[in-house]
Amino acid sequence: MSERLTPGSVTLTQLRAVFAGAPVALAPGWQAPVAASAQALAVRLEEGVPLYGVNTGFGKLASTRIPAEGLAQLQLNLLRSHAAGVGAPLPADVVRLVMVLKALSLARGASGVRVEVVEALLEMLALDTRPVIPAQGSVGASGDLAPLAHLALVLVGEGEAAGPRPAPIVLGPKEGLALLNGTQVSTALALTGLFAAEDALRTALVAGALSTEGAKGSDTPFDARIHALRGQPGQIRAAAALRALMSGSALRESHRVGDPRVQDPYSLRCQPQVAGACLDLIDQAAAMLGREADAVTDNPLVVEGGEILSGGNFHAEPVAFAADILALAMAELGAIGERRIALLMDPVLSGLPAFLVRDGGLNSGFMIAQVTAAALVAENRALAAPRSVDSLPTSANQEDHVSMATGAALRLAPMAENLANILAIELLCGAQALDFHRPLTSAAPIEAAHALVRGGAAHWGEDRVMAPDIAAVAALVRAGRFAALAAL
Repeated sequence: MSERLTPGSVTLTQLRAVFAGAPVALAPGWQAPVAASAQALAVRLEEGVPLYGVNTGFGKLASTRIPAEGLAQLQLNLLRSHAAGVGAPLPADVVRLVMVLKALSLARGASGVRVEVVEALLEMLALDTRPVIPAQGSVGASGDLAPLAHLALVLVGEGEAAGPRPAPIVLGPKEGLALLNGTQVSTALALTGLFAAEDALRTALVAGALSTEGAKGSDTPFDARIHALRGQPGQIRAAAALRALMSGSALRESHRVGDPRVQDPYSLRCQPQVAGACLDLIDQAAAMLGREADAVTDNPLVVEGGEILSGGNFHAEPVAFAADILALAMAELGAIGERRIALLMDPVLSGLPAFLVRDGGLNSGFMIAQVTAAALVAENRALAAPRSVDSLPTSANQEDHVSMATGAALRLAPMAENLANILAIELLCGAQALDFHRPLTSAAPIEAAHALVRGGAAHWGEDRVMAPDIAAVAALVRAGRFAALAAL
């Protein structure tokens, strides 16, 4: 079933569906404002008004006037000269989301392009045309110029693409600039990171609850009265999710009375505080990216009354900040998860066999799986360093402050992959710990998580190759199978 998207009123739920491959259509009514903006631009051109990037050069060359006979060539030259990206191609699902965001932005009717340009983008989506867009080359200001140039070239019959191509179009005044100017690449990459972070947070709650059960930890720290006294919304929601995951556990009841431990280590006890703070960051990023996905981010813009204004909506600072806070959340979810893995390995803290295996010494159990998790945590910590504070001037200092949003968003995918593997290792360890407490059973959601793990990896009775087990459970993490067990 196709997603019918209304420019300016698109939801993150719709964009998730689009990212997953749902067909796309625009809601009726977008053509009139688009045509009106193109007409307003044509009128101003006839008046001979200097318009940036329409009848002038670009960047530092903005003071150079272009004669009427060179306007079409100007737009084509822009695409060719700016297609300077390098590196591996962006994934096809990200490119598809970029095209959708670009079509939505142009369909707002503030960019001065013709209806045919938007229709050409929609045709590429319908044909499953997949432009090859190198990942590197944007600093996240003046728009994602280089990557969007590689996309736009396909519209004019040039560039690289997989799949069938639409009939090429001839660009009118400003249309090349409108296609290149905008934050659609950085936004699509950040949205991809957002979707992964949302799933990872739910998975982390499931993994944390499973580890708590495996370590015979207490659910008292998740009591609603504790979190109400602090008032942090994410913390309150995370605690509620943990209570729901552990409600009705026979294993928990078995040690409610007589357990000599007064308090669990922080990695168990402070889960609502850490996961809740991460949840608040993810929600903040979602709000920022939701607005950006709906936005018009090129320049100059045709505003109400037909006036054409130059501004800076292409500066992707909101996207850079959103990506940075998503990176912080992902790094912390992995960091506390690795500490729970280490706790389960330690018989002094967990009361379980060392490294979660019988016949320790002869068997090493999960010893090196924890080392792998530690390596991934260290990598994510390095990747989490903020990118939004790092600006390098470009275009002979005309573009003297840039956001670095595209690089900030690009690093989210490897961070999400690292986090999926950390969570997979924790889920494997938690399931192994639960096995040692049989025949006692946990709550229904925890037992469902245990069954998912065991569907991909058998109980660890003696040493075997660990990597396939991690890969199998990580695939379930990426597919959202564990995330579906946690309600937020």
